[in-house]
Amino acid sequence: MQIEDLYTAFAKTVFNLALHYTQNPEDAEEITQDVFVKLYERGDQFKGEASAKTYITRIAINQSLDFLRYKSRQKRGGGAKIRNLDDSQHESALHDFKHPGYALVQKEAVSKVYDALNQLPPNQKTVIILLKIEGHSQKEAAEIMDLGTKAIESLFQRAKRGLSEKLGLS
Repeated sequence: MQIEDLYTAFAKTVFNLALHYTQNPEDAEEITQDVFVKLYERGDQFKGEASAKTYITRIAINQSLDFLRYKSRQKRGGGAKIRNLDDSQHESALHDFKHPGYALVQKEAVSKVYDALNQLPPNQKTVIILLKIEGHSQKEAAEIMDLGTKAIESLFQRAKRGLSEKLGLS
């Protein structure tokens, strides 16, 4: 597949995934660009062991986590707080991209959930995003995260407990 075809097929998926990590459209756009630049530069490294979607999703997750680590290092004194969407950005994200929770839950609740999600360890955050926000199966998430399905289930259970605690539900 040519890079143009990959971009056409997966740009929106990569953007949405990055947006789940950053909650900022500009940052998600930057990550999306970085993912496709990386794909272009590494075009010959794809071995076909996983599907193109799995391979690109894995790169998008890693790029998103790297971006958040970079932002965190820039804000050493203030911790790793991620900028939230303001109302106009939130409305734009709502209309342009399909985030399952946004359509059903008020903005405050979404913000609260994402604040709690951002406090989880990266692998727990990733498993919640893949399984519950992106709608991947446990098998797909296991392939993307390069783990077994039992490890995904265990990680998901820990992530659910952690999220419940941070939301004050337990």
